[in-house]
Amino acid sequence: MFLLRHGQSYFNQHFTDTRRDPGIEDPELTELGHAQARAAVEELAGAGITRLIVSPYTRALQTAQPFLSLPGVSVEVMHEVRERTAFACDIGSTPALLSSRFPYYEFGHLPERWWHDDIESEEETIARAEAFRSEMRDRHDEHTTLLVSHWGFILALTGVSMGNGEWVEFHPTTPPPRRISWRH
Repeated sequence: MFLLRHGQSYFNQHFTDTRRDPGIEDPELTELGHAQARAAVEELAGAGITRLIVSPYTRALQTAQPFLSLPGVSVEVMHEVRERTAFACDIGSTPALLSSRFPYYEFGHLPERWWHDDIESEEETIARAEAFRSEMRDRHDEHTTLLVSHWGFILALTGVSMGNGEWVEFHPTTPPPRRISWRH
């Protein structure tokens, strides 16, 4: 399977410059973020992707959008692969708002408030990552699946700190990381 961290969002742009939370809830991608998404689809176009799993945050949905043009790709929005809640950007949008903004995705299965209410512990994020790893191990199409997710979730899954728009191949039978550095 392939793991793709969403492209640069307005939160990422401001946080990188200031190391302070700019207070932007569910931010959109910057122009660079959109370019990173287009570059990722070009790089992965020949990978035979048949399934796309996407976090319901706007930045992940926008990053996944270019992949919708690939033939035969099915899409699943999965709130379990969301970011570890730690900043204002980790406050999401309701399914109704997401449906109005992204009519080509299905959000009816999401709870009204699908993001975590408070700062999420490292252990909670790791538990979500392990549940996802287990679910993917049981899939027959894991080798043609692309996950569009976030820094904290991918870190919990792999132990790798990825930059915006970066992707990596991953196999769900890979043992979980022994140690994770949660410094961003």
